[in-house]
Amino acid sequence: MDLHVLRAAIDESIATKRRLLDTCLPQIQALCDLAIRALRAHGKLLLCGNGGSSCDAAHAAGELVGWFERKQRPGYPAIALGHEVPALTAIGNDAGFEQVFARQVQALGRKEDLLIGISTSGGSKNVLRAMEQARAMGMATAALVSERGGPIADVAQVAVRVPSRETPRIQEAHLLCIHLLCQSVEDALAE
Repeated sequence: MDLHVLRAAIDESIATKRRLLDTCLPQIQALCDLAIRALRAHGKLLLCGNGGSSCDAAHAAGELVGWFERKQRPGYPAIALGHEVPALTAIGNDAGFEQVFARQVQALGRKEDLLIGISTSGGSKNVLRAMEQARAMGMATAALVSERGGPIADVAQVAVRVPSRETPRIQEAHLLCIHLLCQSVEDALAE
């Protein structure tokens, strides 16, 4: 690959994160506050997304259940929905793919919990249905989306709208938000 192409991709990643810093810091803080509030109330974090966003959800859950930076702390309850293949395939087969996360929210979620929906498009119907289910149950909701926002951002109490329309740059910024959330949770709950 041409060095100019590589440089351009890295430059755009940096520029996206700079715009995230300049425009989204209050929303990122609000996301972190929702997560801390849920965990302090003995709730858990439920996360969902499709494709790369599903991997981001699993990454976040792994950092929280395991550890992010603080090795001497208890694990924090977090679940990436959709990673239980039997449940995923049974719900998808019997109720349709749009219901795979909503059904899991209904079964696993409680009022004290926080659902974080991750979607670069902001329009993933199964994530949207999960957000609607969580709101109906009185759960807190947050979204990691793009600058377009979409229906998922409209339903969420807090939406971090990454200022980009390029999927790779959006996903890179979502990962940064996840790491900031993990750091905030560890710092707050260690006090």
